[in-house]
Amino acid sequence: MVDKKKYSTSQLLNFVQDSYLERTSRPFYALVFLLPFIVVYEIGTILINTDVLNRTQDRVVAFIWLQNFLDGYLGLGSRFAWIAPPLTVVIVLLALQLTSRKRWYFNFADVIPMTIECSLLAVPLIVLSLVLSGPAEPKNSVGREVSYKSQFQVDSSVSLLISAVSVEKSTLKDFNQVTPSCSSIISERPRSITTLTGMNGANNQSLLANIITGIGAGIYEELIFRLILICVLMMLFQDIIGLEHKNAIILSVLISAALFSAHHHIVYVNGQFAMTAPFNRTIFGFRTIAGVYFAVLFAIRGFGITAGTHAFYDIIATVLNVAIFHH
Repeated sequence: MVDKKKYSTSQLLNFVQDSYLERTSRPFYALVFLLPFIVVYEIGTILINTDVLNRTQDRVVAFIWLQNFLDGYLGLGSRFAWIAPPLTVVIVLLALQLTSRKRWYFNFADVIPMTIECSLLAVPLIVLSLVLSGPAEPKNSVGREVSYKSQFQVDSSVSLLISAVSVEKSTLKDFNQVTPSCSSIISERPRSITTLTGMNGANNQSLLANIITGIGAGIYEELIFRLILICVLMMLFQDIIGLEHKNAIILSVLISAALFSAHHHIVYVNGQFAMTAPFNRTIFGFRTIAGVYFAVLFAIRGFGITAGTHAFYDIIATVLNVAIFHH
């Protein structure tokens, strides 16, 4: 008989106390490790927006989901709603740290090994994307950005980019295959393609936008589909229904991966449904596998490493597309 009490919903597997694997799986470690990513995403979003005064904002879809929830359902003001998502990440991780009763110290010597680990864990997805779709594409299928405007456009950077005039009147546009990005985005401008002779100003902005998008996707998509969704599913299956820990993990991983893949084709933002990408079996399969991969990684290594791996996949894929495949 498995003692369910020894497991927590935020840390699905346990390691030797105070070992590298145990330390870096803690919610507090995730918070400290990801804090620079959160800051870079917030500042980077401002830098890549060309119409800040008119409040045109490029944001990851998962970010907008949090924003709309906090503004619409909790009654927070629209101004506060812009900083509420990053504060949500901080509050959730602090709450999980408190309930885990794990130590609060952070060894900054672990930052470099964690960074290397995230980079190495992104490699299997890069290889898989190359095998499935030829050249590697930035995995913008895992993360999404939204132009937070009265009418917004959809732009998915997996192996297709979708630019739309608005949600109500959208046009789909297929691009040459490149390494699929883990983040799909909603943006107001079509993505420029790097020329063989180098990057012009627009291309530099596009590269920066893709990197910023990947960072945001790594944080906010993992927050929703792994940290929140898997924890909720674990509580449902293990604590309420009474399934064994192993079975609860398997179901939680599969369901979260399926929803993760599905949300790259249909998105619900600002009370409207929009198709962000036409269905493609190869891309859908890649996203599903990526969803399972991230879910399993979360179950083993926790939120910090998983979000970091997601972000590094997008960054590496974006750089490869520009430097090698010239997309």
